[in-house]
Amino acid sequence: MKKTLKTALSLTLTLLFIFALVACHKEEATDLWKDATYTEDTVLGEGAKTVTVEVMVEEKTVTFTIKTDKETVGDALIEHKLLDGEQDDYGLYVKKVNGITADYDVDQSYWAFYIDGEYAMTGVDGTPLEEALTYRLAYTK
Repeated sequence: MKKTLKTALSLTLTLLFIFALVACHKEEATDLWKDATYTEDTVLGEGAKTVTVEVMVEEKTVTFTIKTDKETVGDALIEHKLLDGEQDDYGLYVKKVNGITADYDVDQSYWAFYIDGEYAMTGVDGTPLEEALTYRLAYTK
């Protein structure tokens, strides 16, 4: 009887621990969006070019339809205060997108840049805008 009680108690504590971990993980993911400038799909700007930019954090994606006269993805995002970072020898190191910070030095997170679903070989500041393409910035850890 004591062995059965110990086993049941052990199993119950293990399950409670697992549920607590899952709850903490979900809360952490939600916290990433707390500083977001936009949490719903949004249309921004006026200009001759119209491009689609997705911002993906965890399971949530917000799509921006941006109308601009800028020449690069980075310039269009900076124009609408959707992107911030630091300039270095390799170009713009993106640290903040849509108000959400990713900092590799703090927690090994960074913003991955994709063009039509493919990992980009250029940075946002060196990528010319093309209306037919979809650009994505994904919070990655």
